Amino acid sequence: MNGIKHVCIVGIGLIGGSIGLALKEYSPGIVVIGHVRNAPAGSRAIELGIVDMAEQEPAAAVSQADVVFLASPPAAIKDNLQQIAPFLKPGCLVTDVASTKMSIMKWAEAYLPAAVDFVGGHPMAGKEVSGMEAAEAGLFNGCTYCLVPGKDCSDHGSDLAEGLARGLGGRPLFLTAEEHDEAVAGISHLPLVLASILVRATTDHRKWELMSQLAASGYRDSTRLALQHPAMNRDICLTNGDMIKVWLDTISEEIARFRELIDRGDPGALERAFEEAGRARRTWWEGYAKKSPR
Repeated sequence: MNGIKHVCIVGIGLIGGSIGLALKEYSPGIVVIGHVRNAPAGSRAIELGIVDMAEQEPAAAVSQADVVFLASPPAAIKDNLQQIAPFLKPGCLVTDVASTKMSIMKWAEAYLPAAVDFVGGHPMAGKEVSGMEAAEAGLFNGCTYCLVPGKDCSDHGSDLAEGLARGLGGRPLFLTAEEHDEAVAGISHLPLVLASILVRATTDHRKWELMSQLAASGYRDSTRLALQHPAMNRDICLTNGDMIKVWLDTISEEIARFRELIDRGDPGALERAFEEAGRARRTWWEGYAKKSPR
């Protein structure tokens, strides 16, 4: 992270707060500025050691920044880009951490000045809880950190983004916005939608009072993602809806296949279907466990 003196984080929640803590721990010489909505939020971010100072006005927050992290919900990033664009210094790197990329890359191209580099980012890390109180410096350790350079991004900007991803503890992976959004729709966005569907279907059932007494670790693990921030989930669906719908259609086909197997009452076919799923899940997990220290 040589040459970086000031970093601004726009949005001090779980991810933005964790970036601040990681920067303070791994690169203590960097001055971290938080762009916050109100004074109490800024004071709390300073108390938690996430930022060195907090500003409510865009000009004061970003004018000195060598790097700006946009850590707001996906839909808010459009406004963030418009607000900070006039005050960015030439050579500044702007990056984000949102879980959708195609819309954000278009907004960055439309609103940022030519003298600024933009690299879309998405660390594949998080928790089911939100807010700066849940932030932790090691949140990104070992995670895949997706990077999508803008159309006119310089080599310096791409290299800087890669260095930051590594400095935060992540494993950089360069890909296109389309590749990112299609893949993440299946392995991240689809699970959160399905978790919410499962919760709604079961808690609305007339027997929920009894079911709630029986629900244990299986239900807990299957529904964990329903606890994610509602506004974040809303924005994910609004900015990556086409990809999510494709995966929902695929799930509908799988549901129909399992329903048919149950209707047939064929024990061998049912067992093979579960064996295939279990084998695929174990293969993925073994590979993931080798790459991640978590």
